[in-house]
Amino acid sequence: MGKLFGTDGVRGVAGKDLTCELALQIGRGTAAVLTQLDGHRPKILIGKDTRVSGDMLESTLAAGLCSVGADVELLGVIPTPGVAYLVSKYHADAGIMISASHNPMEFNGIKIFKGDGYKLPDEVENQIEAHVFNNCADIRLAEGADIGRIHMCRTGLNDYVDFLQEHIDADLTGLKVLFDCANGASAAVAQQLFPRLGCECGFMGTLQDGLTVNDGCGSTHLEAMEAAVRKDGYDCGIAFDGDADRCLACDETGAEMDGDKIIALVGADMKERGRLDGNTVVVTVMSNLGFMKHMEALGIETARTAVGDRYVLEEMRARGYAIGGEQSGHVIFLHHSTTGDGELTAGKLLKVLARKKAENPATKMSDLNAVYTKFPQVLINLVANKEQKQAYKEDEYIAGFIESQQQSLMGMGRVLVRVSGTEPKIRVMVEGEDQAAIQTSAERIADMIRQRILDK
Repeated sequence: MGKLFGTDGVRGVAGKDLTCELALQIGRGTAAVLTQLDGHRPKILIGKDTRVSGDMLESTLAAGLCSVGADVELLGVIPTPGVAYLVSKYHADAGIMISASHNPMEFNGIKIFKGDGYKLPDEVENQIEAHVFNNCADIRLAEGADIGRIHMCRTGLNDYVDFLQEHIDADLTGLKVLFDCANGASAAVAQQLFPRLGCECGFMGTLQDGLTVNDGCGSTHLEAMEAAVRKDGYDCGIAFDGDADRCLACDETGAEMDGDKIIALVGADMKERGRLDGNTVVVTVMSNLGFMKHMEALGIETARTAVGDRYVLEEMRARGYAIGGEQSGHVIFLHHSTTGDGELTAGKLLKVLARKKAENPATKMSDLNAVYTKFPQVLINLVANKEQKQAYKEDEYIAGFIESQQQSLMGMGRVLVRVSGTEPKIRVMVEGEDQAAIQTSAERIADMIRQRILDK
């Protein structure tokens, strides 16, 4: 029996790995585990991003839920953090988001939130998996009047935009910003939200054709946005991914600003205003050494977790920290949200720029981007299926070779090799002061993994 849920829900190629039959069973298992069916008709929200397979999976998930007696409210196209917010606001028993986030169009995923807006804990996912792997044979199906119904929710998008406007709480008048919506779920929200906040806006990546989400646009492909920012004189650019749970940025010169930079800038601003709970930001092991040294210089503590926003969130909730996130641009503001929110993050970053400009009108986003110098990083992504991932984990020779490469950097860098929880990849990352040395080390490790695991 395999593992159904990864670090960010269920993912796979729609129609191949993530089939209608599987979605139906996940719906049934979710309704059975998360709700008490004795005398209670549960309500479950479903949202989706723009990819073409979303309609298919939405229909089969809803059918599975209704077959166990749950009512379903369809939110339509909406960002993942919108589902997390609305499930609590609308007093639903659970919320489901259909999205593969930053992955290509052919992938899709199912992510489930509890009634409080937080993602499911492992033990609850395990219970749903047990039902699915048993073909839901132990679940009593509803009959007659007990069968659930499906309703369209017409208010969700506007309620979510109102929430963002209230919690960003900024006047961005005077800023000229280009937003790349990745042809995904952020388009409808961003085009309402940011003009309300006062900035002069340009938008790209606003198609909802189902076929072009994350295709040469958004947070995984910044080049077009960066070029347009330079050409048309924007103060900065903001790029979301397909489900808008993360964002990256660029300054007026087109230079990238990753999640580390965003957390550094907003975290320092929170410290100045007495809002940095525990005087700590939470990041993952992928965060750059330059970031770590900068935080130390500012007197801000850093807590490091495994890669994955769920681990960042667990640390934040356990310790009461206010901000945390990933280099990829997945940032969580625990004062406001239960999950990463790209548009909330964008608003907070633009608010810092607006505040700095109010203090000194000559301030540019490139001034903020220069807050610290990143250590060079080399990242090599190796395509690997589940069996190859497992073989890598069990190969002691590779583990020893990786340790030898770490030692060869002589304390001037670090090596991190990990299996992706959301994509069919093994990621090799080497970071340090000497670009040539880390490039050589990363290539050696990648070659070793190819020889022992991937080329067999």
